[in-house]
Amino acid sequence: MCITRMIDEKRRYRKYKARIEQLPADYRTAVAALERYTNYLGGLGDGASILSMLEDLADLFEQSAADGTAIRAVVGEDPVEFAEAFLRNYPAGHWIIREREKLTKAIDSIAGKER
Repeated sequence: MCITRMIDEKRRYRKYKARIEQLPADYRTAVAALERYTNYLGGLGDGASILSMLEDLADLFEQSAADGTAIRAVVGEDPVEFAEAFLRNYPAGHWIIREREKLTKAIDSIAGKER
């Protein structure tokens, strides 16, 4: 990775963090929880993909705060489902889909031998 790209990504991340700090406390807490979960679930793909996802998350919660939209109205009744659906829109989250497919194929091939 070139130094210029690393510096750009670090700058983008700092801007993202500054944006999140401007949110009302409850929105800030929700974004932090979603960020933590998606980072764990997504396996931290490339920096550009992660930053795009985080910036979109910031956009969503900034707009929701500005509109007075309740957090539950943003994430729905199942925040895990919301986070996983959100993450599927970004390449950083695609590794888990491939791993699920590999697991299914492995078990299917074993089950086929058992017949």
